[in-house]
Amino acid sequence: MEILGPYSALFWILIFSLTGVVIGLASRPFLTHAKFAYPNALFEAIGNPYIDEKELSTIVESKDLNAFKETLNASKNYHIEGEDLKSVQKSLDVNFIQTIEMMRKGSSKKMNDFYDMYLEKIDIYLIKNELKKLILGKAKEVEINKAILPRTKEFLIKLKDASKENLPEILLSYGFEKELIEKISEGRIDSLTIDVEIDKHIITKFYQTEVPYKCEQAKLSFIKSMIDIMNLKNILRAKQLGYDVSSCKQLYLGEGKEIAPWKFNEMAEVDQVPQVISSIEGTSYFNILKDNIELYNKESSVQVLENALDGFFLKMVKDISLQHFLNLGPTIRFLISKEFEIKNLKVIAKGIGEKLSSEFLKGLLIREAT
Repeated sequence: MEILGPYSALFWILIFSLTGVVIGLASRPFLTHAKFAYPNALFEAIGNPYIDEKELSTIVESKDLNAFKETLNASKNYHIEGEDLKSVQKSLDVNFIQTIEMMRKGSSKKMNDFYDMYLEKIDIYLIKNELKKLILGKAKEVEINKAILPRTKEFLIKLKDASKENLPEILLSYGFEKELIEKISEGRIDSLTIDVEIDKHIITKFYQTEVPYKCEQAKLSFIKSMIDIMNLKNILRAKQLGYDVSSCKQLYLGEGKEIAPWKFNEMAEVDQVPQVISSIEGTSYFNILKDNIELYNKESSVQVLENALDGFFLKMVKDISLQHFLNLGPTIRFLISKEFEIKNLKVIAKGIGEKLSSEFLKGLLIREAT
């Protein structure tokens, strides 16, 4: 009897094994889609109302903090506490962290790395500020309790007692890149360098973050869009502050979706903010900035342009959600939109607490670009 003949047991074992492998490979994308079906439906159902013009216009008219809280708490997605501005804003921050944990519980365990990375992204700005205070010799009172992740708290405790001599070792233990450590060791460090090197660190960590099968493209689209927005904000601020060409070129965080190295260098070599905007004609960012140049000229503040870019970023993550609606897209959109929603609500709470006009506050809010 032939070993691989139709009457051989080995033959049929081989056939069934190969069939199982083929079915497994063919069904893998569908298993990924199935894992995202429930959380994505949930996120779509919850939505993000406070990046929408209509909802923002309503809540910004709240007569006081109690009315503001009542409006929010009427929604099942919020439970804001506190009797004063500080406690209300802290409650909003807590709500954002709770939302991320809610998302984690409803998602595949293979998404844990992504959610951890997003929490680290929030913590990194606390680290950035404390590191600046230490290196620049400013009085420091390390705000350890504001950290979210235990790892961040441990690092801040070490940072509290750090000296310039043992700082490189502490940074290395946290996982910061050699470029930052070398610059600190050589004394070639300032506030600008700290910002750039730590932003590069967080971008690198996002690239390294593991996501489920078939989700890598959505993750990369998100990262590259984020890099473009950060690069544009950096160069706009630099031109507003009058940085020289060399300092401007140091702000480059890497290649994103549309802003290549040569394009960034071109922006760095012009003198004024309007020239920066003119130099990006042909990119998708040109129109949104061009449409706001008149307001920038009136207010002489790049915050107007930064807000416009943030609104456009929300549109970009909406596009990512539509392009990758069967996997990571809607998760990214809900998470990013929630972060901006919380920022908007904190601005409104602060404005109400300080009795600022609703018209003034409306100019500070981020809305998803259409």
